[in-house]
Amino acid sequence: MTHAHSHDHAHPHTHSHGPSSPHPAQAAPWSILRMTVLARLGAALAVSAGLWAVVWMAMR
Repeated sequence: MTHAHSHDHAHPHTHSHGPSSPHPAQAAPWSILRMTVLARLGAALAVSAGLWAVVWMAMR
């Protein structure tokens, strides 16, 4: 009995790396870790005000 057909797969393996060589870090457009304390407080107040506005509108 002959087995003539191929078991090769057609998908490429061009992007491969092991766990010892992970991807390099990507540059983030913004980071909360690089914000000043005042900017963090302002952002927290803005988010809090937005959430309270949602709560207030839902209770009306």
